[in-house]
Amino acid sequence: MKSISRRALVLYLIIILFLAGSGLLFFNLITHSEEWAMNKANKHLYTSGSLTTAGDILDINGKVLVTTKDGSRSYNEDKSIRLGTLHTVGDSSGYIASGVQTAFKDEITGYSLKDGVYNLQRYGKGNDITLTLNAEICKVAYNALGNYKGTVGVMNYKTGELICVVSTPTFDVYNKPKDINTDTSGKYEGIYMNRFFSGLYTPGSTFKIITAACAIENIPDIYEKEFVCKGKIQVGEGYVICSGTHGKINFEEALNNSCNCAFAKIAETLGNDALTKTAERIGFNSSGLVISNKINCSKSKLDLSDAKLLDLGWAGIGQYTTLINPCQMLTAISSIANNGMAVSPYLVSQIQSPDGKVILNGETQQLGQYFAEMNATKLNNLLRSNVKNRYGDNLFPSMEMCGKTGTAEISDSEDAKPNGLFVGYSQRDDMPFAIIVIVENTNSSMSSAVPIASKVMKAIKTEYIK
Repeated sequence: MKSISRRALVLYLIIILFLAGSGLLFFNLITHSEEWAMNKANKHLYTSGSLTTAGDILDINGKVLVTTKDGSRSYNEDKSIRLGTLHTVGDSSGYIASGVQTAFKDEITGYSLKDGVYNLQRYGKGNDITLTLNAEICKVAYNALGNYKGTVGVMNYKTGELICVVSTPTFDVYNKPKDINTDTSGKYEGIYMNRFFSGLYTPGSTFKIITAACAIENIPDIYEKEFVCKGKIQVGEGYVICSGTHGKINFEEALNNSCNCAFAKIAETLGNDALTKTAERIGFNSSGLVISNKINCSKSKLDLSDAKLLDLGWAGIGQYTTLINPCQMLTAISSIANNGMAVSPYLVSQIQSPDGKVILNGETQQLGQYFAEMNATKLNNLLRSNVKNRYGDNLFPSMEMCGKTGTAEISDSEDAKPNGLFVGYSQRDDMPFAIIVIVENTNSSMSSAVPIASKVMKAIKTEYIK
């Protein structure tokens, strides 16, 4: 009897071990199946570590940006389009982590937990992805950037569709520089990074839009106030220097002239908490945007917790330790154009299976009311005044353009050049597009970022307004 009991106990232990092992195997299958299927040793997908078999990636007009041809990935025949869309499309080797070929590798290979890559073998390709990008506009933006490092982003501020995302420096996948990973001169610095999604920049005077928004919300008589600019102003224990001597000016004129003295004084009046509250409401210090549920953006930062009055003055004009992510900043500016309502930017318009079934349709998603509608109208009028009275409508003909420049000091070195920025949007109902341009190491925003914005917006006007 004891022998039978012992045998039963052993049998129970074997069953328990079997069930535990089966559970562990099932758990590993669930948690690691994608990793196993997507391993670069999988010859159904990769050759020598490069993706060779996957679905097509197309722009919003159906222009093929990358496809599989003769056992390898084939890119658009127009070199400028290849260069201008590289950081969004991504490379076949996966160096550009935020590129669609890497971030959406499950989708373009047709992988699923149920079927693995069976559909890839069945149809000879994965799912096709249509992006919201307009390849021709990306081409214009790339050519406009020229030899500058930087980024250009354009977004439909009513829908959230990203029609242009360009980052430089870039490279041609058909002629990748041999010294790209060994060069020490800095010419390839950040070449695998999409600056629009992953970059962080000192905003310079573009941040005065946020300071102005905070002033409208918290200083009831801000439009009646008069500021005096003598070229510098004492704030706390030091001075904030202005780029000019503007004399007596009002709030609108202060923004038109991008007066550091006026906005440092405004920031001092607002205080750390109010400015932080406004910035955080529009996305600063958050976890960052996620584009089409796949691509993570860096988060914009404003930390005034230890800021003294002088620090606050510099923060109010977009210096100090303030950093913006281009995509997040574009989203904030877009909300002003959209009556204060922010929409989430997205990149994927549609995903279609090889048998023609639509797996996903991109759609507009609201992030929330960044600005009260009345305050958005006031900001809108101020930014329109900037273009009419400062930059000139001739740069943006028949666009009813609003905007703000910024020149951001990034180093105390006398040899260092600042970054040039421009953010803006068209008020035309048939041209609902907002733009951000960031040009690294330039002389001024007016000589770099603004002309680039002008070229891109003119191309958009030609493309979209018939």
